[in-house]
Amino acid sequence: MQIRRLREERGYSLEELAERSGLSFRGLIYIEHGQRSPSVLTLLDIAAGLDVEPGELVNHIPREESGDSAPGGSR
Repeated sequence: MQIRRLREERGYSLEELAERSGLSFRGLIYIEHGQRSPSVLTLLDIAAGLDVEPGELVNHIPREESGDSAPGGSR
């Protein structure tokens, strides 16, 4: 996930993002460090706090790395 990158691009500290998203500071630390997987609702809160679309938090794999999973593709 790209939460830390997006947070830093916006100049937010963890404390600011916690306040903007309504989440706990410690919870955000665990999520950023990959120690906890956020629920869909938590991702929505984080996206709102960062003022981004929720898909921006998880859609970070370039298409060329995602494999041939397009409909009709060969397996």
